[in-house]
Amino acid sequence: MARLPQHSPVEDSALDGLAGQLKGEVLLPDDPGYEAELAGFNLIARHRPAVLVAAAREEDVSAAVRFADALGLPVGVQATGHGIAAPDERALLIGTRRMNAVRVDPAARTARVEAGAQWHQVIAAAARHGLAPLNGSSPLVGVVGYTLGGGLGPLGRQYGYAADHVTSFRIVTADAEHRTVTPQQDGELFWAVRGGKGNFGIVTSLEFRLMPVARLYGGGLYFPGDQAPAVLRAWRDWTREVPESMTSSVALLRLPELPGVPGHPSGALAVHVRIASTGPADEGEALVRPLRAAGTTLCDTVGEMPYASVADIHQDPTEPLPYHERNIVLRDLDDAALDALLTVAGPDADCTDPMVELRHLGGALARPPAVPNAVGNRDGAFTLSTLSLPGRADRVLRPLAPWGTGRRYLNFLAGPDAADTAADCYDPQTYARLCRAKDAYDPKNLFRRGIALRPELP
Repeated sequence: MARLPQHSPVEDSALDGLAGQLKGEVLLPDDPGYEAELAGFNLIARHRPAVLVAAAREEDVSAAVRFADALGLPVGVQATGHGIAAPDERALLIGTRRMNAVRVDPAARTARVEAGAQWHQVIAAAARHGLAPLNGSSPLVGVVGYTLGGGLGPLGRQYGYAADHVTSFRIVTADAEHRTVTPQQDGELFWAVRGGKGNFGIVTSLEFRLMPVARLYGGGLYFPGDQAPAVLRAWRDWTREVPESMTSSVALLRLPELPGVPGHPSGALAVHVRIASTGPADEGEALVRPLRAAGTTLCDTVGEMPYASVADIHQDPTEPLPYHERNIVLRDLDDAALDALLTVAGPDADCTDPMVELRHLGGALARPPAVPNAVGNRDGAFTLSTLSLPGRADRVLRPLAPWGTGRRYLNFLAGPDAADTAADCYDPQTYARLCRAKDAYDPKNLFRRGIALRPELP
């Protein structure tokens, strides 16, 4: 382990004591392996903490939290780095990628995962038993961070948010204690963490229900960009009638390349309709027919597919890249709203955002879960989210604000200037309750990195 610079807030002797408690490693900015351990998917920002703990077990997390509390260092956590926010050079960051075990109980239809596990691991393990998790569109996203932020995925309209199906979790709170949290044990913490993300501690493992889904009628319809007005209107009208077994979204893409879409010019606008239906294939085909008739497809990959291939629906990027991610929740998508969206992101716009996406909500996403949690936005009809280049965040979203609920969806926020947006994700009553839970479980505001309820220093 390298020695600390003179301006460091940490003494070398204290670090030696911490290292002696770990199965994992303590890494400092000049140590070999520090940069590799910090590498994350979103390159818009980079953590460079004073101390990096590469945790290998939950006892490592507890030791790191105890150490940070004694020195007054804020604590952050990173698994995959998709949702990076609020880098801090004076923080202690806990990397969890080495804690990645996944265990599926097919009889109970549950999975238990460690803090660094990614969705592709759970998808593959569950598929062997004809089961599916409520994963997101990218198989590379971390399970825990995604779930604690809500979890809006391809099965959402039928089964709800991923957070709705959590049955228990292990967490290290600000007192460095391990807690097993269930609806019956630490019930207020169980409510707050499911939807409140990492504001209350470091979740070291998570147990949740799996769904009896082995296959989908799903895939993507790609249309040329000049057909965006017709396709968007057809999709909007279509969403008013589809059953809850159908979850879909539509994206306006300006990407360097579109794999599997022949003849599409690099950077040109394309419209990508994403389909995930759990019903029979013939029902899915009948449901999708009006969308296929909405324009001239460049490519049509919609068909019967194993759930294990669910990542093929959205075709999310698999290589790290820099992006801001922003969103608003829409209460409606009338003709005026569509016109406003096309003006700022359609074929004649000067939009440079690589992706502008509408996701259809409703169904189970609109209903409260059996065990209440802090996930909001159940009154929304759609999310409108953007991946944007540095300096251009919110250019598409601002003109659509008149059709918004005034809220944002927590998981579709990334980039350094997303850190102070937590209050935008909840109604006032939920936010106030979350802040009371924060005061009870983290009175020193130790966990204030990321999208924090109270990003200010104590």
